Amino acid sequence: MRTDRWIVARVFVLLCLWLQACTTLPANGGKEETHHLPPARDTPTAQYAHAEVAKHQGQSGFRLLTLSTNALLSRVVMADHAKHSIDLQYYIFANDMTGHLLMQHLLAAADRGVRVRMLIDDNNFDDKDHLFEALNAHPNIDVRLFNPLQTRNPSTLSRATQFMLEWRRLNRRMHNKSFIVDNTVAVIGGRNIGDPYFDAGSDTHFRDLDVVAIGPVVPQASEAFDAYWNCAAAYPLNQLAKDKASGQRLAAARQLLQHDVRSFAQSDYAQTALDQLPDGPTADRQGAWFWGDAELVADQPEKIEADGDVPALRIGPRLKTMLDGAQHSVIATTPYFIPGEQGTRHLVSRVQSGISIQILTNSLASTDEPAAHAGYVHYRKAMVEGGVQLYELKPSSGQDQPSTAMGKSSGISLHAKSIVVDGRQVFIGSLNMDQRSKLLNTEMGVIVDSPGLAKAITDFFHTATQPSNAYQVTLDPASHQLVWHAEDKNGPVTYQSEPEATAKRRTEVTFLRLLPIDSLL
Repeated sequence: MRTDRWIVARVFVLLCLWLQACTTLPANGGKEETHHLPPARDTPTAQYAHAEVAKHQGQSGFRLLTLSTNALLSRVVMADHAKHSIDLQYYIFANDMTGHLLMQHLLAAADRGVRVRMLIDDNNFDDKDHLFEALNAHPNIDVRLFNPLQTRNPSTLSRATQFMLEWRRLNRRMHNKSFIVDNTVAVIGGRNIGDPYFDAGSDTHFRDLDVVAIGPVVPQASEAFDAYWNCAAAYPLNQLAKDKASGQRLAAARQLLQHDVRSFAQSDYAQTALDQLPDGPTADRQGAWFWGDAELVADQPEKIEADGDVPALRIGPRLKTMLDGAQHSVIATTPYFIPGEQGTRHLVSRVQSGISIQILTNSLASTDEPAAHAGYVHYRKAMVEGGVQLYELKPSSGQDQPSTAMGKSSGISLHAKSIVVDGRQVFIGSLNMDQRSKLLNTEMGVIVDSPGLAKAITDFFHTATQPSNAYQVTLDPASHQLVWHAEDKNGPVTYQSEPEATAKRRTEVTFLRLLPIDSLL
């Protein structure tokens, strides 16, 4: 039996070495370096945006996208109004219904002569139908993958092997999210491109936040995009694909996208989206903006190559300065909350100095990452004991998604990332409050000094943390154990352990808590 195991182990090692030798990344030194175009001034959208900005002394304007349907259709409308350029950067651009919808509108923009640059992290990249390769064959579309695996559409075994052999490199991902049109208007926030982020999927529905932005912050976003687009970790897709995409493949992709988008247009989802559109904050409609001095913050792409923590490469110190400047209150929303021992002590010390700190994160029943929850529970009791007010999202609110609330009736999970300080300063972006966002992945967002935007996000938070939508975690004075307070259809209810979580998930988290993996979460 020992001999058999030794043979299997030896064969596996030889297989790994063979895969490493046979599949290496191509040289990436000869790619063309391109940059953003000047802000447009010859389109109705640009003329409107510049006129509005001129009224506000160079401040940036923002609209908060809370409705998932508006978040999707705002991107569609922006693509349809583009005349010169579209630059988009995402951790996930899914090969699904809403992904196909945006692909078709990007393709239509390219047909009009718009230059489209798509930068996608390779960790979740799925091109089984060769749609991205086909788009990349269009003369006006350029697709690049960030920090790619060595093979396209790898099998489970191949992916696992590559991660084992190149763990340090492949464990670091680009988590940034931006959608920039004509260097004039941008969407920045927490949403990826895919059905779960727009309420169009059949499983998890993420509750998230984005902002549509105009003003000086947009060219800042374009500068950040260029830094990633031209960095060493961004590989042109045509350097990685085995076969060069042809005009025939692009024609086939057009037919597939037309079929899928026609089916989408006839769906109940599309009708609901159109019904809700007039009442929501969409990119093509004039209306109220939240104005304020704004700063685009983004990690440097070199962060993924750094040995250890290099604060100069990341946005964490800038956010810590914002948090440490709080005089009265901090309200934060994050799907994954792993502050670590030092972070926990710091939050508690801020509460003891008189600052109110309220944090909304996922419950065990609502999270899509049990490992992250396992890291969170190490620090939960200490935070509650220290006066931090913790709320955990319930997995379902049992109602349709209103403009500031939390969801449909099944598979609800929090994905929004925001901070409000003293009812005035705001951060909204891609960064989670965990060690992975701090040290491993690259992140971005906007910091805005705007009481109006702060109030809108605070309203989102207060609706989300109502007892019908979330559990408040407190300490039972008698048992000195954590308890969860909420409301159901019969009134107030208190739970003595993680509410609504399955036995399987409880067991999983109990096991994961034993592993020293906080730095990977």
